[in-house]
Parts: sequence; C-alpha cells; structure tokens
Amino acid sequence: MNQSKHEVGVVHEVVERWTAAFNSRDLKGMAALFAPDALFQGFGPEPLVGRDAVAEYYGAVPNYRRAEDVSVLHAWAIGQEAAGGFVDVTFRDPADWEARVYLSLVLQRTGDRWEIRQYHVSRVSNEH
Repeated sequence: MNQSKHEVGVVHEVVERWTAAFNSRDLKGMAALFAPDALFQGFGPEPLVGRDAVAEYYGAVPNYRRAEDVSVLHAWAIGQEAAGGFVDVTFRDPADWEARVYLSLVLQRTGDRWEIRQYHVSRVSNEH
C-alpha cells in the first residue's frame, strides 16, 4: 500500500486541532472535527453518534481538564479518502487526577476537509 504523506500527515493535523479545541473548551470547534454521523466511544459506558452527542459529551468534561503529552503513535492511509491512527494522550487536571489513554481514530475526506468518522478511547493499564 502506497501511503501518501498527505493522508498520513492529516492524522497529525486533525489531532492537533482536536487537542487545541479540547484544551480551549471550544465545543463547536470540537464537534466540527467529527462527521455528522460519527461513531464516538469516550469514557462513558455507551457509544454515541453524531456531532451534537460529541459536543454534549465534551461539554460535561470538567473545564480544568487538559489533554497533554499528545503523540501520534501510528498513522495510516487507505487511498486518498480514508486515514486513521493511534494516539497516546494523558488527560490531567490540577488535583493530580490523570488518565493515560490510547485514541483510535478513523478519518474520512469529505470534499476538501477531513472528518473524524470513528473515535474510540481506551484507558492504558498494566492489567489485562
């Protein structure tokens, strides 16, 4: 598979925008990163669907929580219309709460922009 630098690089670009929106509490900007019918699995017990659900989910996150140490571990492309990756993120807050997670993202090109089609968070633990 020939992976274009553009398609793989777009994973980094979307993750940078996601991090900036999360850390600035830009709920509209955050929701706009997702496809209208995106599948979303955050820390909550139920999967969510759509931009409105994404905005509501992030609206419930405490405003002092930050995404730090964000690093794309692996990015891939399928043709010019789909890309994905695995991202290492540590969420922190001033009370020393911390959660290290892996994000799994699938992106799809829609016109001239890339949207998150599927988002899944998995907490990193030493236990199996």
